[in-house]
Formats: sequence, structure tokens, C-alpha cells
Amino acid sequence: MIVPFAAGGPTDTVARLIAQAMSTALGQTVVVENVGGAGGTLGAQRCAQARPDGYTILLHHIGMATIPTLYRRLAYDPLGGFETVGLVTEVPMTLIGRKTLSAQTMTELAALVRREGQNLNYANAGIGAASHLCGLLLQQALGTKMTTVPYRGTGPAMNDLLAGTVDLMCDQTTNTTEQIKAGSVRAFAATTPARIAALPDLPTAAEGGLPGFEVSVWHGLYAPKATPAAIIARLNQALLAALTDANVGTRFAALGTAPVPVARATPEAHRAFWQADIAKWRPLIQAAGQYAD
Repeated sequence: MIVPFAAGGPTDTVARLIAQAMSTALGQTVVVENVGGAGGTLGAQRCAQARPDGYTILLHHIGMATIPTLYRRLAYDPLGGFETVGLVTEVPMTLIGRKTLSAQTMTELAALVRREGQNLNYANAGIGAASHLCGLLLQQALGTKMTTVPYRGTGPAMNDLLAGTVDLMCDQTTNTTEQIKAGSVRAFAATTPARIAALPDLPTAAEGGLPGFEVSVWHGLYAPKATPAAIIARLNQALLAALTDANVGTRFAALGTAPVPVARATPEAHRAFWQADIAKWRPLIQAAGQYAD
């Protein structure tokens, strides 16, 4: 199972939980291989160009919906190079800031951002990362721009936020829940329609005066194009077994997320959702005029 990001990050966390449970269902070990770099495209390319025999699969996040627009020149087909196996989870995101920031609430933060604009530093994990996309939505919702500071991943970005070097960032609950609960950062909002079960005291962005500021990081499982239907079906069966595994559910809940319902985890539902999300992000990325190549 290729993970196109560094070990220890939120996508890697999801992958290792799923891989362990799928190993049981398949009766053989699923080995996670981290192939990071180039915004997740190097790992995706490795999978797209692999032999379509079911022994190389890819676990990727929302980047699969943005790569077709963000990257205008790729060594693989970002749409036609894969078979979908199934959706895995949708991880909520949280908007957080350094604990010494003057704003205390989402309303106060919105006023601060509109007032200070580019005097505020917004950290992200690079163009196309979920944290970058969340920042695009935030700036669009507030009608102003901040100074964006790209990092090689959310790990170093979080370190600088904890040190007070940057002001704000947006990241998945798999990476922020423990920091929020410990009081190491200031949490302003959840980017979800309803409050997050693991963080019940954290208001949604809509509650803070920003309706429509909603983004989650979905993860899906893929195989190379032309992988036989019987193999896709077998992989999907193993994925469904993992998604309904009690331990996976418990671990996901502790990270502020949950496995997707079985009906959304079919290859067909996954592909339809993926294509709809490409259509959602394309105009936003084009309007920003920021490309990764």
C-alpha cells in the first residue's frame, strides 16, 4: 500500500490502520510504503505505473481531486490511470492558531484577519495539500489574503505554530485533536456542518459566522488502471472488512473521524464522489491562479 506522504502524517495514520485490518481479511501482510514528494504525485505515479495485479495499491487523500487541476504536466494520467477500490474516511479539519494570538473566537479571528490581512502568517503543507486548500477557502470566505508559508508537511508546520513562529493553520483532526485538548494551540472552528464528536466544545465555522466554510479530507483506495474486476472486488471486500472492524472504528473515533458508511465505500460510489470533488475544486484553484508546476 503506497502512501504518497511522509510517515507519521495524518494520511499515513489512516493507511496503517486500514492496512493492518485488511491484512487480516486478505490473509497476507499489507506493507505500507511511504513514497512522498511533489504534492503526493510521486507515490500516485508509482501506483499508476505498477503492474495491475492487485499487489500494488494506493491510499491517497483529497489531493486526488485537486492534482488534475494543480498539475498541468504529469508523467501519468491523474484521472485515467486508476481503478477506484473504495472510499475510506472523511477526516474533519480544524482551524487553529498560536496560543498567544489575540483573537479568542472565530468571530474575533475573522475581524483580525480582515484587519491585518497579509501581516498574518498562514502555514500550510504546500500547494495542493489539504491545509493549503482549507486556506484558500478561508481567504475566499473572509475576502482577504494572508501571507502563506508553505512547509514540507504538516509536522514542521505544526512545530512552528507551537513555537509561535506562524499565526494560523488548518489541519486534519488526526493531527490536531491532541494539541487542542492539551491547550497547546488555540482552536477557532471545525470546518464541518456539525460539531466534531471528539471535540464537542469546538464550534463550527458556521456557528462562528462563516457559513459555507466547510472542508474535510477524504481518503480513498486505488489500484492501477486495468486491474481485473475480480481483484478489485476482492480488495473492496477486504476494505469493507476493515471499515467495519471494531478496532478501526474505535481508533478512528479517537482521531475525530469515522469510517465511511459501506454504501459509500463501493468502487462506483468512490469514483462518482471523486469526479464530483474534482469539479468542486477546479474553479477555486483556477481562480487562485496557483499551480504546482
